[in-house]
Amino acid sequence: MRNKILVTIGPASFNKQTITEMDAIGVYLFRINLSHTKLSDVTDVINSLRSWSDTPISLDTEGAQIRNEAMRNNEVEFCKGTLVNIHPGSIIGDSANISFTPKSVFCQLRVDDVINVDFNTVSLKVIEVHSDKIVSIVESGGIVGSNKATDINNSNIELDPITEKDRKAIKIGLDLGIKHFSLSFTNKASDVLLMREIIGAESQLISKIESIKGVLNLDEILPLVDQILIDRGDLSREVSIEKIPFIQRRIISKARSKDTPVFVATNLLESMIKKSTPTRAEVNDIASTLLMGANGLVLAAETAIGAHPVGAVKMTNALMTQFDRWTPDSSCREIIFN
Repeated sequence: MRNKILVTIGPASFNKQTITEMDAIGVYLFRINLSHTKLSDVTDVINSLRSWSDTPISLDTEGAQIRNEAMRNNEVEFCKGTLVNIHPGSIIGDSANISFTPKSVFCQLRVDDVINVDFNTVSLKVIEVHSDKIVSIVESGGIVGSNKATDINNSNIELDPITEKDRKAIKIGLDLGIKHFSLSFTNKASDVLLMREIIGAESQLISKIESIKGVLNLDEILPLVDQILIDRGDLSREVSIEKIPFIQRRIISKARSKDTPVFVATNLLESMIKKSTPTRAEVNDIASTLLMGANGLVLAAETAIGAHPVGAVKMTNALMTQFDRWTPDSSCREIIFN
């Protein structure tokens, strides 16, 4: 079975010409990331994609994740040693104030919790907890934009597996005939069962494995889903990056042993966000991922905000074509001239 390409839609690709060109190369699913799509835009995005292409559309939930909210001018610098107030309600953040979603996080924060924003770009340590604000100190400074992924070194924080926005977006999708859905931050079997109740038995469900809990509970998740997706980016927020390649191998092996298709995402062609060609390391990573047994690859930033979305799809397709031709007995001559 031909390996599949999942393409994330964003500002760089949301137009008829780009969708048509990518569609002609061969796309398995067009992915709408609800973490970066306003609820008010979901209907228009689906209808536009439908008018440009017959390729199925997948709605990708926000799921059990924490993000900072809007920042002034979409770029705020935090300096080490300064105090930052964390607010229970939504605010426009600045160098001394910030807020997070979901709102339930605020009341779960405790003194000494460390909040890492945007892959450790900025680290805030909680030093005081009050009913109307939480005071933190910047342990590691940097520049942070709006809506950036955040993690907290407190394993007791509870997050709903499906947000209210997710529920509303899924209903829109179901009403418009969407059949494919992805559950972000799938941590355990009960998360999958809840999602299945909402989308119905006939819908296709991809569970995204991007947390330690998801990895450790993989055996109970696999029988309940149609496919899984390894998000190496979010997983690396919880697991040391040098361990990610080996976890990827184990997850792919386990999924294939259960006949569950598995996709891999994050940094596949990262350099093509700006450049027209990838690095040798990136193409080798994709080839290695396919040789491990991955059934498909997910282009995210490359096609959502990159300068070369069509080129990224072409390159991914070319690597998959080369993989289809390759056998363990292929000679160097055959590889070079075939």
